[in-house]
Amino acid sequence: MRLPETAAVLALRHAVRQWAGRYRPGGAAVAVALSGGADSLALTAAARAEYAVVHALVVDHGLQDGSDRVAATAAETAYALGCCSARVLPVRVGGPGGMEAAARTARYTALEAARGDMPVLLGHTLDDQAETVLLGLGRGSGARSIQGMAPYDEPWGRPLLEIRRGTTREFCADLGLTPYEDPHNLSPEFTRVRLRTEVLPLLEDVLGGGAALALARTAGQLREDNAVLDELAVELLGRAGPGAALDCAVLAAGAPAIRRRAVRAWLLDQRVPAVTGAHLRRIDELVVAWRGQGGVAVGGGERGTRLVVVREHGRLALARADRVSRNRRETS
Repeated sequence: MRLPETAAVLALRHAVRQWAGRYRPGGAAVAVALSGGADSLALTAAARAEYAVVHALVVDHGLQDGSDRVAATAAETAYALGCCSARVLPVRVGGPGGMEAAARTARYTALEAARGDMPVLLGHTLDDQAETVLLGLGRGSGARSIQGMAPYDEPWGRPLLEIRRGTTREFCADLGLTPYEDPHNLSPEFTRVRLRTEVLPLLEDVLGGGAALALARTAGQLREDNAVLDELAVELLGRAGPGAALDCAVLAAGAPAIRRRAVRAWLLDQRVPAVTGAHLRRIDELVVAWRGQGGVAVGGGERGTRLVVVREHGRLALARADRVSRNRRETS
């Protein structure tokens, strides 16, 4: 596909080409998650210029009147840009965590089911990265929560993490494309919208500009640091295990940051669905501040049973909550 050689077009094409060369060398086909907004529209056009085969996946969340028409228009635009296919994926949004979280879950589930063996390119920009870092800082969950989004977290690819949102709009204008303006992107009931429209502009003003760039750069540095810490945690986990129980003496000899990462990796290996910072701090007390305290509930097991991390005979182990309660009754 031949595109005009404007600054915005060249910036996006270079970003997609650089991403492809690093993460998908020789890849013949990609899917692009297309909402019709400026970011995903520009990404679709840039990907079409760099890849021989591009398939567009358009998720219709059904949250607004006329969302089906918006999705159909996005699919038509994808064909006009030269995509090999454009599929509209209707989803039902519902479940715990509020509408933002539920919509995200429904979207990623639909994209995963439709992608086949292709990676899916997402239109997240540097501005989205900065907002993600601020959200992580607000949660206070440690370095992992403020490392932002990875350029490639298989199967999800994000070639535009160094591209500003304004550049994608320039790209669309250069091609004569009219992006869809989602009213939810201006609704103050969503935390991310308030970060975008209130917090980040204030930071830019107070710090004299460059706040979004600095936040995104911090995310990149933390991802590099976290990768090293994760490698050390894997090594510690190998010495403390391997298996369903971990040696507390071996864990206690490790640095706190490495020890907690090792425990987190162990829990994920044991199929514990969600591991929080609060879980890890309390489990760490079982390792280094053992006073005979009870176990730490960490979530659900099979068929809704609750799982608890307990310390038994100097080792951490997972047990069902009913077994822990029964043992207490028998020893009381």
